Amino acid sequence: MNDQNRQLEKVVIIGSGPAGWTAAIYAARANLDPLVFPGRAAGKDLVPGGQLMMTTDVENYPGFPKGVMGPEMMHMFYHQAMRFGTRVVTDDGVKNLDEMSNETLYQMFQNVKSVDLSKRPFRVVGDNGFEVDAQSVIIATGAKANWLGLENELRLAQSGGGVSACAVCDGALPVFRDAHLGVVGGGDTAVEEASYLAKYASKVTLFVRRDVMRASKIMQQRVLDHDKIEIMWNTSVIDVLGDDMITGVRIKNNKTGEESEMALGGLFMAIGHTPITEFLDGQLDTDETGYVKLADPYRSTTNIEGVFAAGDVADHVYRQAVTAAGMGCKAAIDAERWLAEQGLA
Repeated sequence: MNDQNRQLEKVVIIGSGPAGWTAAIYAARANLDPLVFPGRAAGKDLVPGGQLMMTTDVENYPGFPKGVMGPEMMHMFYHQAMRFGTRVVTDDGVKNLDEMSNETLYQMFQNVKSVDLSKRPFRVVGDNGFEVDAQSVIIATGAKANWLGLENELRLAQSGGGVSACAVCDGALPVFRDAHLGVVGGGDTAVEEASYLAKYASKVTLFVRRDVMRASKIMQQRVLDHDKIEIMWNTSVIDVLGDDMITGVRIKNNKTGEESEMALGGLFMAIGHTPITEFLDGQLDTDETGYVKLADPYRSTTNIEGVFAAGDVADHVYRQAVTAAGMGCKAAIDAERWLAEQGLA
């Protein structure tokens, strides 16, 4: 595309989870006319709307005393952003799609293939050839949970069948209370998840694939001393059982090779998350695991002026919808103020 024909945007938002849509709402209300690359579905565990698209009942987001389905909440976020004039990049061009059905629009969204943050205006290139220049960019691409990759695991996770990657999000749901629950992992996160679930479950089994855990000593002692938590060492989950709901898992002893089945009422994956930052090609400072580093921990600024980050792409600690939305708010306000300081808004 010829540089003279490429449209120039005040703010481009990359990502469509709670952080991305909240940033869009605030930016649109500030008359910044935001343009959003919501992302394209890529496999069973990466869809526009973020991790909440794989969550059933959300009971810990303020304003929903009776809970709300994760996809329904994200559709609400989306339509609120559209109401104030947010535009999205689709395979059919740039549009405000408030009148289209959720099913149709989620098939049309375009992803970001690459960005050039070396000079302003920044260049953002979509995966279907659309290119745009931006005075400011908000990165809100989130992080995807790591899964074992078992077919039934992902199916039940998507359908609300008792498989989850977030104990804090789902562990207190009625379906998991007083049930025997399983946790896969051996790091601090797995230990934290097991300890949290033990408050509600009748029993928690922690599946650790080796004979040692990566978790810190103090965290290990917490589960070793807990009377409701058992640890199965040298154990891998090789299949998830159940049709509509999980009924158990098939496990393998990694030392003897012996396989067996265990009945479970829920299974939680705690084997980490992967921030979606590959498209940045190392242009932003990240930590050793790929999360974007914030230049100021109280703001959304990055090491490049005019580029902001919000949500799970820059947060490996909380990873909650409400914290992501708050960061999206900060990113939009930071972008608005920065553009004003530059005489661009």
